[in-house]
Amino acid sequence: MLDTKQKYLSFHLGVRDQAVISLQHITEVLRISLTEICGVPQMPNCVLGIYSWRGEMLWLVDLEEMLGYPPLLQSSNALSKMMAIVLEHEGKYLGLLVRQLTDIESLDTQKMKFSPPDLFFPAMSPFLHGYFTNDSEEMIFNLDALAIIQSPMWGSHN
Repeated sequence: MLDTKQKYLSFHLGVRDQAVISLQHITEVLRISLTEICGVPQMPNCVLGIYSWRGEMLWLVDLEEMLGYPPLLQSSNALSKMMAIVLEHEGKYLGLLVRQLTDIESLDTQKMKFSPPDLFFPAMSPFLHGYFTNDSEEMIFNLDALAIIQSPMWGSHN
């Protein structure tokens, strides 16, 4: 029997939602202090700036704002330290800032559901593989790491 389970890192999106990204594109998870991020002018709002990581400049993106949620930094309890998920594809790296990591989960890819795009924020559609449902019938968004890294939003910056 074919094993269709994959390992995913799960985390919170917005106040109530949950999302996962496949571990195969995650290089590292960092705890970053906001004071360590250098802002960069003329970038999309969701790009918070760059961070010095392993001697390289890592672009940091507010994943929630990118997907259509209110910006992380606007929440009243803006965290002074945030978690960054570092994605890698063909030598390109991108850091996604999230409010809280929850777990590493093994999910069956055959149980993934596909949804009509108008079900979610329009901003989210290009970055969504589909979704899983958990035991409480809540949706867990399965985000497409490659679509995020290769987004035209970053232009030639990363």
